[in-house]
Amino acid sequence: MARKNTVAEQRKYAVLDVQSAKQVALVWLERIQLQKVIEFGLPEVDDRYHIWRVPLLVKASQERLGEIVIDAYTSLILEEKSTAPEILEARLLGRNGDSDKPKKARSNGNYRLSSLRNILALGDSEQILQELPAESVNLIFTSPPYYNARPEYTDYITYEEYLLKIRKIIQNAHRVLAEGCFFVMNVSPVLIRRANRSEASKRIAVPFDMHRLFTEEGYDFIDDIIWEKPEGAGWATGRGRRFAADRNPLQYKPVPVTEYVLVYRKHTDKLIDWNIRAHPDKDLVKESRISDDYEHTNIWRLTPAYDPRHPAIFPIELAEKVISYYSFKSDVVLDPFAGIGTVGKAATKLGRRFVLIEQNPEYVAIIRDEAKMWLGKEAKNVLTLNCASIEVSDMLF
Repeated sequence: MARKNTVAEQRKYAVLDVQSAKQVALVWLERIQLQKVIEFGLPEVDDRYHIWRVPLLVKASQERLGEIVIDAYTSLILEEKSTAPEILEARLLGRNGDSDKPKKARSNGNYRLSSLRNILALGDSEQILQELPAESVNLIFTSPPYYNARPEYTDYITYEEYLLKIRKIIQNAHRVLAEGCFFVMNVSPVLIRRANRSEASKRIAVPFDMHRLFTEEGYDFIDDIIWEKPEGAGWATGRGRRFAADRNPLQYKPVPVTEYVLVYRKHTDKLIDWNIRAHPDKDLVKESRISDDYEHTNIWRLTPAYDPRHPAIFPIELAEKVISYYSFKSDVVLDPFAGIGTVGKAATKLGRRFVLIEQNPEYVAIIRDEAKMWLGKEAKNVLTLNCASIEVSDMLF
């Protein structure tokens, strides 16, 4: 029987197999002089985007560090999509420094409380995150911008470019997140409307691509929580109206009334109990206990929020639940896509500190004003980066 051509052969790629992908990647590793400490996982071809992904592993521990992305047609390294050399070096220093110690010794490490105060930063999260101290944040909760689902969100030419941007933020967040702490993301599939009647609309399963990014960047999957909105909330998308009118088979499209709240934990050899037992302030741990009316299942029924100042805010109740369930009082909660500051407001209400990063100056101005209501006179102590400090008049309090 004749051998069937591989996908790479059918596409007439320059990089045809796993060994060829490793050879191309090795040249890149040798150029940055990391070939002695990094080895390759199993390369995979992605024929949707015509690329090879080559996982990079720490030789000593086999922990994943990042990946090299190769253009399958040209065999060129796609530098902007590969993990940057400086990030690889930082991860090697930060994650592998104690690789020669026994696992048992590592599990008795110290729990460090963050010294950060409340921070408001104007700018690109990918850059701002590099300025924050390592392991200084105890929880990240965010809802990233939609991929071109509305006219306000057409910043990305391709979906792959959008995912690359999110990947870089997840990468940089890994460094600032404290050991064994959580990154929670609210995300949903998006509907790309058709340009004309001869085209079909497209629904992109964004949460499943986000899951891949998290697991590839050093996070462990913990839970998928379903945020269920009241019946009728999804009719604004127009999805399901055709079927409701005609009832023809094949046209069925359910009205979307759910979003995902994906929960990940920064990879560590320590169990979650360690974060509780090793916490140096037992009073804070006790004060942070959850009341009896907590969510018993992974389906949370919450009413969407609306604010004319922002096209896509999530309800403060969602932020409050996430912050209560995944952090202690006095912890630092980060939102790299802060919008108008819902996470900051919820964090303050629950006795946590916040780090809010937002690249829209208008939204930052809103946060600066509203922080006075959240914090009172203490708003003047918020550290502001790339924007004016918060001026508080004593006459107001």
